[in-house]
Amino acid sequence: MFTCTQYSEYGKDRCSIHFIKYETVYDIVLLRLQYWIAQAQTAAIMQTSVDALAGYPHDVSAKTPYQTWYDTDEYYWGTIPSALCLEIVRFCPPVRPLRVLDIGCGEGKDAVFLARLGYRVSAFDLALSGVEKTKRLAEQAGVSVDVFRADINDYRPTGTFDILYSSGALHYLRPELRGEVFESYKNHTAEGGLAAMNVFVAKPFLLPPPEKETAWLWKSGELFTMLHDWQFETCKEVIFDCESSGIAHKHAMDTVVARKPITD
Repeated sequence: MFTCTQYSEYGKDRCSIHFIKYETVYDIVLLRLQYWIAQAQTAAIMQTSVDALAGYPHDVSAKTPYQTWYDTDEYYWGTIPSALCLEIVRFCPPVRPLRVLDIGCGEGKDAVFLARLGYRVSAFDLALSGVEKTKRLAEQAGVSVDVFRADINDYRPTGTFDILYSSGALHYLRPELRGEVFESYKNHTAEGGLAAMNVFVAKPFLLPPPEKETAWLWKSGELFTMLHDWQFETCKEVIFDCESSGIAHKHAMDTVVARKPITD
């Protein structure tokens, strides 16, 4: 055992720490990896999550109210695809099986629409009820969508996509993560590929939306700066009426369709 001095925002204090002395950093990393593998195996056997084993809240509804809102037979957002989907068809038609990533797919109306047109769609959402309804909608349409549950703040693409798509979800991305996350998105987009996205933006003359949820509005033009080195096909800002919660209100939204340059 040894004694260390630690500093915090509350001042200096003392602590005693029991430790095992390892000869190399490799041994420490290996032990940590073995620990997490054991935790993952235990979680799989118990049919729970590693977070739950560690004592963290595992109720998805604690993170998003949509877990509850989607848990009905009706589709909260309906099944008519977003107009932004048509921009994908316009600027990147499915002349071959183009790979699409739907970031924050909700109940799957856009992901399934694009799959029906011949795109190869992967999609994720935090709400497990939304993921299940996406699977159901895809099955009813007779198409395949690779849909899975993930948190937009944690997920980073591993494959390469031709199209990155997100409608009404990016305000759940924490502001301090946006730069790093978008670099990951851009790095995993094929040359000549497309980003079709919209974000809710803050306006001093608009009241906050009535939904009680954890989200962070973007600044006007912030989304455009994330893709400043891509070729803009369209970009616009609009204010529109909404009654999604049963209460009439207004939103301001920035929308962009941008293409990744092809390098020589």
